Amino acid sequence: MTSVPFRKVLSENYPLLSILIGIFLVSVSIGPFQNGDTQWEYDAATGVLRWGMPYVGNFGNLMNQPPLGFYLEAFFFKIFGSSINTGVVLVTLFGLGCTVLMYKLGEALYSKTTGLFAAALFSLTPWHLILSRSFLIDAQCLFFSLLCLMTGIYAIRKGSFKLFIISGGLFAAAFLTKSFAVFTLIPLLLFYVHQRPRNLRSTLSWLAAFFLPVLLCSFLWYQVISGQGLFYILHHEDFAEYNSTIVPSYFFVGNFLLNYGLGWLFTIAVSFSLLVCFSCRKLFSKFLKYDLICLTTVVTVVSVNTFLGAGLNLKSPYNNAIKYDYQALPFFTLLVASLPNKCSVLYNSAKNSGKTNKILAYGAVLIGLFVLVEALLANMFYAYTFSKWDYLLLRVEMDKNVGYTFFNPTPIGTNNLLLSTQYLGFTLVLFGLAMASRHEFARLLTWMRSKLSRETSSAKQDKQVHHSKPSKLEVLHVKLRKPRAAANAS
Repeated sequence: MTSVPFRKVLSENYPLLSILIGIFLVSVSIGPFQNGDTQWEYDAATGVLRWGMPYVGNFGNLMNQPPLGFYLEAFFFKIFGSSINTGVVLVTLFGLGCTVLMYKLGEALYSKTTGLFAAALFSLTPWHLILSRSFLIDAQCLFFSLLCLMTGIYAIRKGSFKLFIISGGLFAAAFLTKSFAVFTLIPLLLFYVHQRPRNLRSTLSWLAAFFLPVLLCSFLWYQVISGQGLFYILHHEDFAEYNSTIVPSYFFVGNFLLNYGLGWLFTIAVSFSLLVCFSCRKLFSKFLKYDLICLTTVVTVVSVNTFLGAGLNLKSPYNNAIKYDYQALPFFTLLVASLPNKCSVLYNSAKNSGKTNKILAYGAVLIGLFVLVEALLANMFYAYTFSKWDYLLLRVEMDKNVGYTFFNPTPIGTNNLLLSTQYLGFTLVLFGLAMASRHEFARLLTWMRSKLSRETSSAKQDKQVHHSKPSKLEVLHVKLRKPRAAANAS
């Protein structure tokens, strides 16, 4: 009895399963990465085991981050033993959880195909691979943030007040892992405003229910348990240390995104996706609202980091763009992953268009698919490249040695077994995407075959017509014979 539903679920989701297994193999072949922050957070997690509080080094020296991530890590250490490598296993599992949530988010907003491409693109981005293979709480925070957003979207669509309270509880978990979770409120608020009826009383009750868990949990931790005071949330050390020797550029976030976080090809794919959607707003009315939500979230996250790092000259936001902008990565990814759906809409709309519009539409389809594939392959290439390095400096200024650094104690060698594991992971990811897109590829091949057969048949017809037409010499001969025939008849 139970085998039939299991087979059904497996047959419907084997592309996702193939992608997840592939991502796992790629992840375990890379790193783990270490730096001063990973050791610092490891000390906080072991402090929970030793004193019951995330103290760093000495009793009473409380970690300057929210506590939930360290308690989860301490619980994991209690079961499997405490070491940084053991902790990285937990972080990797949270990273895989983010992959599943990216699939569900893409499926909920766009389509199943978008969800699968979002899962693959997001998980193979060097940005995510590095953070999911480092003993840092950022991947945990993003997991709870995406889970909060996904639950909130389901709650708003179904009109479920109870489910929205659960979403608020998940936001509390994300916020008590790391305060960057506040950026999750941007897409959730925009989605709520778009979907819900504008009833002030209902809106206030929903907002109160959503924020109640995070207010209660923050009060319990900061006011009651740690004794730091509720307003300690606003007095983080990152907002107190300034750059004394460097004049930050306002383009430092862009430098990081273009050269390390996303890469040029990924950024081009994001730009092309937005260009196509905004150029044909009526055609993409179904996608436009979600593209605007993604774009607004990305712009807000990047603008806040730019203001803190360059506008206020703060050292941590400037050097740690990899962390401060991490909450924007899912929305960059969704914009690229939506390209297959947009190309499909363009392809279908071009059938009934004029010749010029048809050429433009087909050209846009080919460009969209090209930049999508190039972004995916570029992610794989960069993942392979930095897995061989023992030191990474993610610069925010290309002419200065400033940014965030990682050490890789176990870089991959050319004859290493892990290299074969990585290749197998890439293959499984591509296999999952190919299986998910096989119907679209078959339709494209059928269209190309039909176009080729039409051109061949039309060429044959033109050739037959050309051969059936009399030559100029034959026409002249007929004209000369007509007067002679008339003379003989007379």
